[in-house]
Amino acid sequence: MISILIAAGLAGIVTLLGTPLAIRAFRAWGWGQRIREDGPRTHLEKTGTPTMGGVVMIVGLLVGFLGSRVTTQRLTETGLALLLAAIGFGVVGFLDDITKVRHRRSLGLSKLQKFAGTAVVSVLFALLVSSFAGESGTSTNLSFIRETSIRLGVLFVVWAFLILTASSNAVNLTDGLDGLAAGSSTLVLSSFVFIAFWQFRHTCELLGGASGCYAVDGAHMQDAAIVAAAMLGAAVGFLWWNAAPAQIFMGDTGSLALGGLMGALAIVTNTQLLLVILGGLYVIETASVIIQVIAFRGFGRRVFRMSPIHHHFELVGWPEFTVIVRFWMLAGICASVGLGLYYADFIARGGLG
Repeated sequence: MISILIAAGLAGIVTLLGTPLAIRAFRAWGWGQRIREDGPRTHLEKTGTPTMGGVVMIVGLLVGFLGSRVTTQRLTETGLALLLAAIGFGVVGFLDDITKVRHRRSLGLSKLQKFAGTAVVSVLFALLVSSFAGESGTSTNLSFIRETSIRLGVLFVVWAFLILTASSNAVNLTDGLDGLAAGSSTLVLSSFVFIAFWQFRHTCELLGGASGCYAVDGAHMQDAAIVAAAMLGAAVGFLWWNAAPAQIFMGDTGSLALGGLMGALAIVTNTQLLLVILGGLYVIETASVIIQVIAFRGFGRRVFRMSPIHHHFELVGWPEFTVIVRFWMLAGICASVGLGLYYADFIARGGLG
């Protein structure tokens, strides 16, 4: 527990104190945000706001994780795989952000380039996880609250790619208002800190095979909790400066890193499909874009005034801060329902908490 608190605390300090330095540096380097011309007119005043704040978050993640080694000496493959996912997706996002800045436009890497980048990171993560799956307890089967009997076999790599890509893009779509992605991500990451720590304290080895136990390696789950806590702390510290009115944006560097890590955490904790509930806000945001595209291309009509859906509510008259807070509330409800289902499963199997 101490190592988890150390990771969160160190990461939070790094982003809380380091982000102002990044704001000044990024502004001097001309790393300003490009705003969509078809977006809400109120967003035009945000043009030039420093972006790529996700760089500070990733630094915070690394400092928090490495700092926790003071109390936890063993570095597991699970910890390394999770760092690979977060940093790898962050690099893809950074390349996208820097392309926007250099070309002074709101579009960065091409869809093919982004696809290739995320595919490489996802495949490397999947291969690494599957190589030690038996040792750590991470299953290559389909999982919901626990692993199911549905074997994925070689399709696990494809499935991992879909999860990581979907979650990273979903968070990226949500990152359209000041603090919306950072704030909502703290709720999902908090859920994974709980889930990973709960498994760490209720392994079958520790409980002697008692009812409701988890067939996982405790050290691996402890590392998963530490990584989740480090990113949680980094997001909280960053949110101090990213809250409305934002002084810096996380950019694709931050949103892809956050989303990629969430997908990776769902895989290593055997809660793949539970992520759909825990991250329900991101599912709604993504679904709104899909519905809008199908409606416009198929029927020539728009369901929403603008997608993702947070922009729709802006255009119908909700103040930006109202949209943000209400969407945070929705994210909290989704995370609470997901954790409720997780704990209910434990109790239903005879667990005693």
